[in-house]
Amino acid sequence: MKEDLNPILRGWINYFRLAEVKRFAEDMDGWIRRRLRLILWKQWKRNWTRRKRLIEAGLSEERAVMSAFNRRGSWWNSGASHMNDVFRKKFFDDLGLISMVDELYKCRHFNFRNRLGT
Repeated sequence: MKEDLNPILRGWINYFRLAEVKRFAEDMDGWIRRRLRLILWKQWKRNWTRRKRLIEAGLSEERAVMSAFNRRGSWWNSGASHMNDVFRKKFFDDLGLISMVDELYKCRHFNFRNRLGT
């Protein structure tokens, strides 16, 4: 999935890099990570699988059981603290997914240095 997402995200960054869009980039990064957490939650399908995967990811057994059997919807769970604690930004960075905020900073830093002639 990262092979599909990264070129699209880079295109958005290149399109918006001259505008003041830091807040937009932060919101989009958060939404994309939440959507990816939702996909993980839906892939696990059964409550027992969710419990097992949350424990494997580092959540305590008690919290994993409460989270897996909470009967809330997928979107709610993708934004809940148990998913955010286990699948942080670093998790997605390690998978190779680019961050719009980080790429925007790189573009601006590079452009600023070019203007200075360094």
